[in-house]
Amino acid sequence: MGARLQLDMDEFLPLRDVVFNTLRKAILTGELQPGERLMEIHLANQLGVSRTPIREAMRKLELEGLVIMVPRRGAEVAQITEKDLKDVLEVRRALDALCAELACDRITEEEKNQLKSACDEFEKATVTGDATIMAEADVKLHDIIVAAAGNKRLIQLVNNLSQQMYRYRFEYIKDENQHNHLVDEHRMIYEGIIHHDKEKAAQAARAHIDNQEKSIIKQIHMEKEK
Repeated sequence: MGARLQLDMDEFLPLRDVVFNTLRKAILTGELQPGERLMEIHLANQLGVSRTPIREAMRKLELEGLVIMVPRRGAEVAQITEKDLKDVLEVRRALDALCAELACDRITEEEKNQLKSACDEFEKATVTGDATIMAEADVKLHDIIVAAAGNKRLIQLVNNLSQQMYRYRFEYIKDENQHNHLVDEHRMIYEGIIHHDKEKAAQAARAHIDNQEKSIIKQIHMEKEK
């Protein structure tokens, strides 16, 4: 275990959720590396907790696709593979384009204002250089578009995929060269939606995912070459 972990304490959360959030953040930020073994007893000792919340956190992380269980080895941080990335983003590309199209017809004036504020907040977040803050601002922005689509089944589908998406979103955001592009991509989606231009909004949503895929694949290749 290379990383020295500390609990991200939150007095309002149960211990199992604090442990889960701590491990999740460590994986997303790369503090716990892809392929790294996650041994319950070592993690419990490091975090000063029993093995029960560790075990519960592992189950949730496995559901999110951040941890895999390997026979005779136990839990490991899941690798980011090109195939998994393409599978997830292929579905997300279609769903995001559909959300953008529907939002063109159904977005309320209040949601338009929320979306503009979310674009502004994301731009401010890029100045911090903190990938966690940026990822949260990005999620908030996309959630407004999904809600504006006004389709409960679509919202469920997007939510089911959102946890797997978060890791890829985080990888994209970690690439500082992409920050200006991200701001521009969000603005283009926003402009398409508020002007009720379905073609522009859907095209911008698809381009946003395409650029994310290209950026992360480039990172995967660079990691392999190290």
